[in-house]
Amino acid sequence: MPEIKPTMAFQRMAGHLIRRLHQLSHQRFQAEAKAAGLDLTPVQYAAMEAVGANPGVDQATVAALIAYDRATIGGVIDRLEHKGLLAREVSETDRRARVLTLTEAGTALLDGFRPTVTRLQEDILGGLDEGERERFLGLALKAAYGDDA
Repeated sequence: MPEIKPTMAFQRMAGHLIRRLHQLSHQRFQAEAKAAGLDLTPVQYAAMEAVGANPGVDQATVAALIAYDRATIGGVIDRLEHKGLLAREVSETDRRARVLTLTEAGTALLDGFRPTVTRLQEDILGGLDEGERERFLGLALKAAYGDDA
């Protein structure tokens, strides 16, 4: 495939660049997961991290924590539960709510795959030096979360 240089105006627009970085990030995550023998998406990984950091959390809160659509988080949780990585139980305080916890298999998967995901973050921004990465992440946090970041 020929090298493509960003010469058209849209290729220098924030929306296009964010989408392109998302594509690269997703492709690299999927390749690493496949190489590790895992059937796991970036959203599933994020959901597992959110549950691991907040045992007993409900689905709506997981959706908020990972900035994912509440209407479709149920499918993500269903797939993780089906894979035996998450457990869903009726809340003791609200019988209508379901609380989530990682299973032993889910905890083991996260513990084993987390170093790969951490390394992958450096690969995604491989064209930047350490200072540029820090500046990029700071600016991306501010753009995504405002001054609360």
